[in-house]
Amino acid sequence: MKTVIKGNSAVAHGVRLARAQVIAAYPITPQTSIIEDLASFVAQGQLKATFVKVESEHSALAACIGAASAGARVFTATSAQGLALMHELIHWAAGARLPIVLADVNRAMAPGWSIWTDQNDSLSQRDTGWMQVYCASSQEVLDSVVQAYKVSEKVLLPTMIVLDAFFLSHTHEVVDVPEQELVDRFLPPLSLPLKLDVERPGAFGNLVFPDRYMEFRYKIELAHREALEVWRQVDQEWGRLTGRSYGLVEGYRLEDADTVLLTAGTPASTARVAVDQLRAEGVAAGVLRLRVFRPFPAEELARHLAGRRRVVVLDRNCSYGHHGIFHQETKSALYELPERRRPQLFGVIAGLGGRDITVSDLAEILRKASRSELAPVSWWNVLQPEEELEAAVASK
Repeated sequence: MKTVIKGNSAVAHGVRLARAQVIAAYPITPQTSIIEDLASFVAQGQLKATFVKVESEHSALAACIGAASAGARVFTATSAQGLALMHELIHWAAGARLPIVLADVNRAMAPGWSIWTDQNDSLSQRDTGWMQVYCASSQEVLDSVVQAYKVSEKVLLPTMIVLDAFFLSHTHEVVDVPEQELVDRFLPPLSLPLKLDVERPGAFGNLVFPDRYMEFRYKIELAHREALEVWRQVDQEWGRLTGRSYGLVEGYRLEDADTVLLTAGTPASTARVAVDQLRAEGVAAGVLRLRVFRPFPAEELARHLAGRRRVVVLDRNCSYGHHGIFHQETKSALYELPERRRPQLFGVIAGLGGRDITVSDLAEILRKASRSELAPVSWWNVLQPEEELEAAVASK
């Protein structure tokens, strides 16, 4: 059924259709309406789940870990400082190999306080063992939540579904909400191979000595390698059922593009309009959207970008003291290419704290890149200190 809903509601419908059994969450802007919708589904009997009200995000994930350990399908959602407060248990969930699904509505970290989007909150959890999926539309949000349960329960890793604050979380779009029967055919009930069971007593989370700890971590790495192919298969299966699939990465007008903009999240949609403008000017530009970030689809990125003349990586994040994080990862993916096939690479940091990334911004970035006039790493549309001082004086 097609309806008009915002991105946060798309998350909630995905969780309802997946028949999550335990939901624990603590409100934080801009995530709050996700759990409000889910609480309403539970109260109205549209979702047979236990809704656990907690006093913090740390407790929300702790409740999910307990329920998942007992074999329940679980869900939680958060943003920014809330995700940071979960950090200890983010590691625990991955180490315990629990197929938890979490929605993170990207929000800039404080201070200064911000409720607007950037990706540093989720990317700060990059190395915890969670899978991460960055969405560009409300439809993709709903579809990715359902897909995430299937992938997570196959490879026994948790998944973080990531959507931009306000640009997606609170923007209404047309979304095709699948029938429950279709999702039930796609996603069977959860049956974990090992779980807390009073009929089969066991010990979980024990002390692990140095002769075994490293092997547990190696198995997480192996599970991520397996997950790349599982994501492809699950996405294709969903595509056969619904007519919608997204891939690990998604290209736009790439066929003959010699200048490619690579990015993640909603800027990738804006970039399509900019690319159309550049094409009208005679510039062979294209877009490559990074959807599944962990596991990292390095080979797929290299295959799409090999032989291009120039690649611009647009990051709504920064690893301070170095580059944008997607820029770093793209560099590593391209490093093994023969030099003659390796594109000139530019990194642009833009849109932190919810600052607009407009069509004209992206068109100008692509124009400069096509003429090789961009610096190797640059901050876009940011005042230099002396300009900031002049602007402050002028405003008084």
